[in-house]
Amino acid sequence: MSFDSLGLRADLLRAVASQRYGRPTPIQAQAIPEILAGHDLLAGAQTGTGKTAAFVLPVLNLLAEQGHPQRHPRALILTPTRELAAQVGERVHAYGIHLPLRSAIIFGGVGMQPQVDKLQRGVDILIATPGRLLDHATRRTVDLSRVEILVLDEADRMLDMGFIHDIKRVLRLIPERRQNLLFSATYSDEIRRLADGLLKHPKTVEVARRNTPIAAVSQSAHPVDRSRKPDLLAHLIHREGWEQVLVFTRTKHGANKLAEKLTRDGITAAAIHGNKSQSARTRALDEFKRGLVRALVATDIAARGLDIANLPQVVNFELPNVAEDYVHRIGRTGRAGAVGSALSLVSHDERGLLKGIERLLRREIPMTPVIGFEPSANPPADQHEDDDRSRVRTDFTQRQRSAGRGDRMGAGQAARPGSQGGRRAAPARGR
Repeated sequence: MSFDSLGLRADLLRAVASQRYGRPTPIQAQAIPEILAGHDLLAGAQTGTGKTAAFVLPVLNLLAEQGHPQRHPRALILTPTRELAAQVGERVHAYGIHLPLRSAIIFGGVGMQPQVDKLQRGVDILIATPGRLLDHATRRTVDLSRVEILVLDEADRMLDMGFIHDIKRVLRLIPERRQNLLFSATYSDEIRRLADGLLKHPKTVEVARRNTPIAAVSQSAHPVDRSRKPDLLAHLIHREGWEQVLVFTRTKHGANKLAEKLTRDGITAAAIHGNKSQSARTRALDEFKRGLVRALVATDIAARGLDIANLPQVVNFELPNVAEDYVHRIGRTGRAGAVGSALSLVSHDERGLLKGIERLLRREIPMTPVIGFEPSANPPADQHEDDDRSRVRTDFTQRQRSAGRGDRMGAGQAARPGSQGGRRAAPARGR
């Protein structure tokens, strides 16, 4: 099957050809015709499967067929994080380059006024995170009364991050008659309840189960004392000649410390997490993609939805408390058929977490020591863990909601009276 056979306009096919895409991925081949036919859609697809193009291309096609650009948004795409919103916005621009449609991206962590100015000039497609979208709605700087197509991207993560009430508020602001597209990596009971209340006679497509890591990712682990992990990581980057490696830590403080350590060891590194300003996060990611930064150290929430083409190496500096998060982490590499590698540095206190991951995957991850970094035979009780690690919650939903609120607060700013032009900020709702 080719893109030509999916029913897309010639100007969209030109844009796709300029991106040097070959054949459509399974999710694109299944979803695009259903969306073009006007159906509501429930799509099960993980990041790395081509899901963004699966909804952006037909949405652009539908809007272009309906005539000239309008002043108010006709398509609304909701995403859980700033990074994902920015990446979807990039795809909208790239695929719509030959169309007279206008788009805007709005999220927290940056000033409101530039977004207001762009909205006032008129947009056809609005890509937004729920919190900042509701801020604009409250201030009457956006009119959602003419939305014809609603897309919920990574709906499972939005629910995990506590956005369900924000989503319901958004639904009350848009017309009841519309086309709804819901993309999720898993069909949990909560997702099914949301879909039942949102979608009307939907078509269903599913191309990847949530807990199935991409086959092209080789997985391995090294046992090591926790205190020696930073030195081992620096050693491996130098020894293996890694020029682009995404490193996962559990905490923001740990990400900062590790990036500073790698920099002292002569490895260009940057950290991204919820306490970084949006401009700093965007700059770090851009420099990483361009090869100016070799190691990007990230927390799980900050890295959610990162789209890095041909990323060769992922390192779990610390194993996640929740086994499913391991699958999301290693899914950053080995995308779209590319070959990738995922390595975990496992301290004595993380052996139980590794066993949990192996049970989830139903396979053993080979673990071999590195000469000179062999773990102690009888490791002492760890005295060097980050202070805030003890506060990490093991319950998946509660932990993600807590992290989501912190990560959605732009530029590391806590909500406080007078922080938004003198009005009292909501104490808990993030952006």
